[in-house]
Amino acid sequence: MSANNLKFMVCCANGAGSSLMMKMTLQKVLDKLGIKPMTIHHCALSEGKSASLQYDVVFCAQNFTNMFKDAEKKGVKIIGLRNIMSAKEIEEKMAEHGIIA
Repeated sequence: MSANNLKFMVCCANGAGSSLMMKMTLQKVLDKLGIKPMTIHHCALSEGKSASLQYDVVFCAQNFTNMFKDAEKKGVKIIGLRNIMSAKEIEEKMAEHGIIA
């Protein structure tokens, strides 16, 4: 899977502070790796659950991944993070899920 031109979504409980910070951390990781995403959208879990099929990769806190089981069954990569602010963890999880080598 090439990470260029992928559509990423990051979700947090309310779609305000945490998801925006997660989006900025993800953008730093993608910039470091030279990856140009099609989009990175941040939102609340409620929006994310209904919109997840429109994205290739969804990031959220680890305890919310079960909300995205239907999307995961249809091929969306659902990545749960222990520390949503950790660029290192985002990069490691992207490798684990085959998004980057």
